[in-house]
Amino acid sequence: MNERPSTLVESIFRLQELADYIVPFGIRAVCDLRVADCLVGGPRSVGELAAVVGAHEGSLFRVLRALACKGIFTEVEPGVFGLTPLADLLRSDHPLSLAEAYPLMSANFRAWSEFDHTLRTGESAFEHVFGTDYYAYLATSPRDSARYDGIQRAGTRLELRAMLRAIDWGRFDHVVDVGGNNGAFLAGLLARHKHMRGTLLDLPHAVGAAPALLAEAGVGERCEVVAGSFFDGVPAGADAYVLKRVLYDWPDDRAGDLLDVVRAAMRPDSRLLLLDPVIQPADAFDVGKIYDLLSLAMLAGKARTREEVIDLLDRHGLTVTRVVETPMFPIVEAALRAPDGARSP
Repeated sequence: MNERPSTLVESIFRLQELADYIVPFGIRAVCDLRVADCLVGGPRSVGELAAVVGAHEGSLFRVLRALACKGIFTEVEPGVFGLTPLADLLRSDHPLSLAEAYPLMSANFRAWSEFDHTLRTGESAFEHVFGTDYYAYLATSPRDSARYDGIQRAGTRLELRAMLRAIDWGRFDHVVDVGGNNGAFLAGLLARHKHMRGTLLDLPHAVGAAPALLAEAGVGERCEVVAGSFFDGVPAGADAYVLKRVLYDWPDDRAGDLLDVVRAAMRPDSRLLLLDPVIQPADAFDVGKIYDLLSLAMLAGKARTREEVIDLLDRHGLTVTRVVETPMFPIVEAALRAPDGARSP
């Protein structure tokens, strides 16, 4: 062992931090109680906070004290807590709020507790535990479905900030968001481009909240909501088809089935916009590699490298015309393959 003692200790503490599940559960619990919302006006005593959010005072104090040592909240004086830049993001009124991004979803945690099954077999841990796929489960669990919607809303706020300016969306008059959940992304897109019409397609339980969300954004009259499976077909003849965090949910055979359905609906001048985690090479941090494990555990899907994405699209009659990097993940734009059968660059 050649590591110096100080380096070894640092490595131990770093590994403990990365493997920790205690702090993540503490974050989820205070998000569930909306503690950060109660501190917008300034620091408050833990007694006041407990009374407002309906918590046990001593337990809440211990959680906030632990989170404060990680920079999430600060104990400004004994028993009095305030916001920090990290805790500020947990306010529900923050423009990039992550308050809904970390729900307490026991079904997810039960699946992760069986992740070793996935490592041994390649099968979805979630389906192993529950005997059904993740989206079929959500269709029968309104509480978890609502919490999943919250996760999507939180992610979409960041995606809209990163992606709306990355390409010229204004060249499209009609956009179909395939698997667009509650319509949050499409609502943001339509709000920015007043000439645009939208179609939202997803399963019935997923689009249930969409009409109200679209109406609140002031775009309800320009957006049609279609309830159904995208494997059964998508509306034909639109200018653009968006697959945002959809393709990586599926293994290659089912992802290919979906691409075939979208290709059949496209006009010769239509565009497919794939907004998916794309895995980058080497050891540098890459959100695509993290999303890949999420898809593996919950859905037996996969995030793909840039080369794998291009190859998958090519095999299903689509040619990549460009890849635009964003602070979140790339936008891969594709068109119908030219009659001469030329492959993607």
